Amino acid sequence: MRVLGVDPGLTRCGLGVVDGLPGRRVRLVDVDVARSDPSLDVDQRLLLILRRIEETLEEHAPDTVAVERVFAQHNVRTVMGTAQVAGLAMVAAARRRIPVALHTPSEVKAAVTGNGRADKAQVQTMVARLLQLDELPRPADAADALALAICHLWRPAGALGSPQRPPESMTAAQRAWAAAEQASRR
Repeated sequence: MRVLGVDPGLTRCGLGVVDGLPGRRVRLVDVDVARSDPSLDVDQRLLLILRRIEETLEEHAPDTVAVERVFAQHNVRTVMGTAQVAGLAMVAAARRRIPVALHTPSEVKAAVTGNGRADKAQVQTMVARLLQLDELPRPADAADALALAICHLWRPAGALGSPQRPPESMTAAQRAWAAAEQASRR
Protein backbone atom coordinates (compact mmCIF):
# COMPACT_ATOMS: atom_id res chain seq x y z
CA MET A 1 0.00 0.00 0.00
CA ARG A 2 1.24 3.49 -0.80
CA VAL A 3 0.29 6.34 1.54
CA LEU A 4 0.78 10.07 1.12
CA GLY A 5 1.07 11.80 4.50
CA VAL A 6 0.20 15.51 4.55
CA ASP A 7 1.32 17.72 7.43
CA PRO A 8 -0.75 20.80 6.54
CA GLY A 9 0.66 24.26 6.90
CA LEU A 10 0.36 27.48 4.94
CA THR A 11 4.05 28.37 5.05
CA ARG A 12 5.38 24.79 5.02
CA CYS A 13 3.27 21.75 4.10
CA GLY A 14 5.02 18.41 4.58
CA LEU A 15 4.39 15.74 1.95
CA GLY A 16 5.70 12.23 2.66
CA VAL A 17 5.08 9.12 0.59
CA VAL A 18 5.78 5.63 1.96
CA ASP A 19 5.09 2.07 0.86
CA GLY A 20 4.32 -0.75 3.26
CA LEU A 21 1.79 -3.05 4.82
CA PRO A 22 -0.01 -2.71 8.15
CA GLY A 23 2.42 -3.49 10.97
CA ARG A 24 5.27 -4.23 8.56
CA ARG A 25 8.47 -2.51 7.53
CA VAL A 26 7.95 0.72 5.61
CA ARG A 27 9.92 2.16 2.71
CA LEU A 28 10.48 5.81 1.79
CA VAL A 29 9.21 6.72 -1.67
CA ASP A 30 9.44 10.52 -1.55
CA VAL A 31 9.45 13.42 0.86
CA ASP A 32 9.05 17.11 0.15
CA VAL A 33 7.91 20.34 1.74
CA ALA A 34 5.61 22.62 -0.25
CA ARG A 35 6.34 26.21 0.68
CA SER A 36 4.56 29.52 0.22
CA ASP A 37 5.87 33.00 0.87
CA PRO A 38 4.05 34.78 3.72
CA SER A 39 4.26 38.05 1.75
CA LEU A 40 1.83 36.69 -0.87
CA ASP A 41 -1.94 36.94 -0.58
CA VAL A 42 -3.53 33.90 1.07
CA ASP A 43 -5.28 32.77 -2.11
CA GLN A 44 -1.98 32.69 -3.98
CA ARG A 45 -0.29 30.84 -1.13
CA LEU A 46 -3.05 28.22 -1.12
CA LEU A 47 -2.75 27.85 -4.89
CA LEU A 48 1.00 27.18 -4.61
CA ILE A 49 0.45 24.53 -1.95
CA LEU A 50 -2.42 22.93 -3.90
CA ARG A 51 -0.29 22.65 -7.02
CA ARG A 52 2.45 20.82 -5.13
CA ILE A 53 -0.08 18.47 -3.48
CA GLU A 54 -1.60 17.70 -6.87
CA GLU A 55 1.84 17.11 -8.43
CA THR A 56 2.64 14.67 -5.64
CA LEU A 57 -0.68 12.85 -6.10
CA GLU A 58 -0.12 12.57 -9.85
CA GLU A 59 3.51 11.51 -9.56
CA HIS A 60 3.10 8.88 -6.83
CA ALA A 61 -0.53 7.71 -7.15
CA PRO A 62 -1.05 6.86 -3.46
CA ASP A 63 -3.70 4.37 -2.35
CA THR A 64 -4.62 6.63 0.58
CA VAL A 65 -3.94 10.16 1.77
CA ALA A 66 -3.41 10.63 5.52
CA VAL A 67 -3.87 14.21 6.75
CA GLU A 68 -3.16 15.57 10.20
CA ARG A 69 -6.42 16.36 11.96
CA VAL A 70 -6.39 20.07 12.78
CA PHE A 71 -6.90 21.04 16.40
CA ALA A 72 -7.70 24.50 17.71
CA GLN A 73 -4.54 26.30 18.63
CA HIS A 74 -3.93 29.55 20.47
CA ASN A 75 -3.09 31.41 17.25
CA VAL A 76 -6.30 31.58 15.18
CA ARG A 77 -4.43 32.72 12.04
CA THR A 78 -2.19 29.65 12.22
CA VAL A 79 -5.06 27.22 12.68
CA MET A 80 -7.03 28.83 9.84
CA GLY A 81 -4.17 28.38 7.36
CA THR A 82 -3.56 24.84 8.58
CA ALA A 83 -7.24 23.94 8.23
CA GLN A 84 -7.41 25.49 4.76
CA VAL A 85 -4.44 23.45 3.55
CA ALA A 86 -5.86 20.27 5.13
CA GLY A 87 -9.07 20.91 3.19
CA LEU A 88 -7.13 21.37 -0.05
CA ALA A 89 -5.40 18.01 0.46
CA MET A 90 -8.71 16.27 1.14
CA VAL A 91 -10.39 17.79 -1.92
CA ALA A 92 -7.42 17.01 -4.18
CA ALA A 93 -7.59 13.37 -3.03
CA ALA A 94 -11.38 13.23 -3.34
CA ARG A 95 -11.19 14.48 -6.93
CA ARG A 96 -9.04 11.45 -7.70
CA ARG A 97 -11.25 9.12 -5.64
CA ILE A 98 -8.39 8.44 -3.25
CA PRO A 99 -9.56 7.61 0.29
CA VAL A 100 -8.63 10.14 2.97
CA ALA A 101 -7.82 9.48 6.62
CA LEU A 102 -7.41 11.97 9.45
CA HIS A 103 -5.07 11.29 12.36
CA THR A 104 -4.48 13.40 15.45
CA PRO A 105 -0.95 14.49 16.32
CA SER A 106 -1.01 12.30 19.44
CA GLU A 107 -2.10 9.24 17.40
CA VAL A 108 0.77 9.81 15.00
CA LYS A 109 3.33 10.27 17.76
CA ALA A 110 2.09 7.16 19.58
CA ALA A 111 2.20 5.07 16.39
CA VAL A 112 5.74 6.11 15.51
CA THR A 113 7.42 6.57 18.89
CA GLY A 114 5.16 4.74 21.32
CA ASN A 115 4.55 8.02 23.15
CA GLY A 116 1.64 10.30 22.24
CA ARG A 117 3.48 13.25 23.76
CA ALA A 118 6.80 12.77 21.94
CA ASP A 119 8.60 15.92 20.84
CA LYS A 120 9.63 16.81 17.28
CA ALA A 121 13.15 15.44 17.73
CA GLN A 122 11.84 12.05 18.89
CA VAL A 123 9.49 11.85 15.89
CA GLN A 124 12.31 12.77 13.48
CA THR A 125 14.62 10.18 15.04
CA MET A 126 12.06 7.37 14.91
CA VAL A 127 10.98 8.21 11.35
CA ALA A 128 14.63 8.07 10.27
CA ARG A 129 15.08 4.75 12.08
CA LEU A 130 11.87 3.19 10.71
CA LEU A 131 12.69 4.24 7.14
CA GLN A 132 16.38 3.39 7.56
CA LEU A 133 17.47 6.89 6.56
CA ASP A 134 21.05 8.07 6.97
CA GLU A 135 19.89 11.53 8.08
CA LEU A 136 16.93 12.93 9.99
CA PRO A 137 14.17 14.20 7.69
CA ARG A 138 14.24 17.99 7.77
CA PRO A 139 12.48 20.25 8.35
CA ALA A 140 10.19 18.79 11.00
CA ASP A 141 7.24 19.18 8.59
CA ALA A 142 8.82 16.53 6.34
CA ALA A 143 9.27 14.13 9.26
CA ASP A 144 5.70 14.78 10.41
CA ALA A 145 4.32 13.99 6.95
CA LEU A 146 6.26 10.71 6.86
CA ALA A 147 5.07 9.92 10.40
CA LEU A 148 1.46 10.47 9.28
CA ALA A 149 1.90 8.03 6.41
CA ILE A 150 3.52 5.43 8.68
CA CYS A 151 0.78 5.92 11.29
CA HIS A 152 -1.88 5.27 8.69
CA LEU A 153 -0.21 2.07 7.54
CA TRP A 154 -0.03 0.81 11.10
CA ARG A 155 -3.28 2.32 12.48
CA PRO A 156 -5.70 2.83 9.56
CA ALA A 157 -8.73 3.55 11.77
CA GLY A 158 -8.72 7.26 10.90
CA ALA A 159 -10.21 6.63 7.46
CA LEU A 160 -13.16 8.89 6.72
CA GLY A 161 -16.37 6.95 6.38
CA SER A 162 -14.96 4.01 8.30
CA PRO A 163 -16.78 2.60 11.31
CA GLN A 164 -16.36 4.80 14.35
CA ARG A 165 -14.34 3.52 17.25
CA PRO A 166 -16.24 2.79 20.45
CA PRO A 167 -15.86 5.73 22.89
CA GLU A 168 -14.05 3.58 25.46
CA SER A 169 -11.24 2.85 22.97
CA MET A 170 -10.54 6.54 22.27
CA THR A 171 -8.19 8.89 24.06
CA ALA A 172 -9.63 11.91 25.88
CA ALA A 173 -8.56 14.14 22.97
CA GLN A 174 -10.23 11.83 20.44
CA ARG A 175 -13.46 11.81 22.49
CA ALA A 176 -13.40 15.62 22.69
CA TRP A 177 -12.83 15.87 18.94
CA ALA A 178 -15.68 13.41 18.18
CA ALA A 179 -18.02 15.40 20.45
CA ALA A 180 -17.04 18.65 18.70
CA GLU A 181 -17.64 17.07 15.27
CA GLN A 182 -21.08 15.86 16.35
CA ALA A 183 -21.96 19.27 17.76
CA SER A 184 -20.93 20.98 14.50
CA ARG A 185 -23.35 18.78 12.52
CA ARG A 186 -26.39 19.99 14.51
